[in-house]
Amino acid sequence: MFFQAPLVRQLPILSLAMTGGWAGLSYWLMSYPATRIWGELLTGFTWSWLAGSIYWGWLRWQPYVHLPIEAIGLPLALWGLWRNHCKVGNWFYIGSLFGTAVTDAYFYAVNLIPHWRQIMQVEPELALPIFQSAIAKVQTPWGVICAIVGVFVLVAVGVFPLQSQKNRSALHHWAFSGAVLSTIFVDGLFWLAACIT
Repeated sequence: MFFQAPLVRQLPILSLAMTGGWAGLSYWLMSYPATRIWGELLTGFTWSWLAGSIYWGWLRWQPYVHLPIEAIGLPLALWGLWRNHCKVGNWFYIGSLFGTAVTDAYFYAVNLIPHWRQIMQVEPELALPIFQSAIAKVQTPWGVICAIVGVFVLVAVGVFPLQSQKNRSALHHWAFSGAVLSTIFVDGLFWLAACIT
């Protein structure tokens, strides 16, 4: 995310082309038993990379299509799970997508969508007043309540798959949980950066 964001803004075609590299590397890793799990995980990452390249490269000022674009790999991920193939990667991707959906829901609930559009249409050095206006909304009682609800949902969904001993030993449960719970970390870093700015 932190590597792709500046890359896709400056060189969206390169970012999109790198999807093929990630896919090839994941296929190569999956062909060896010792690195199969890493290859599966990279497959899930590749779906997220592809969606991020498309959305942030060409459609970033259209928040209403963010989640549908992020879900571009969902049919293949579900198909893979139905075939019991690449479970670690597919569950990682689905966990990442769930975290994105919760974050987007927060933006809608707190009415940050107009700020999203404005920030994506201006040069980075002109974004400070927009950030400050968005932070003012986040710091309202409604913004704080929505944030608490969002964190609760992410923690509950992220921890739930690991509740039973059987699930704790399944790597795809860890992949899903890790992806969901990392949303809190990433969103927290963005919030911190916005507050410091």
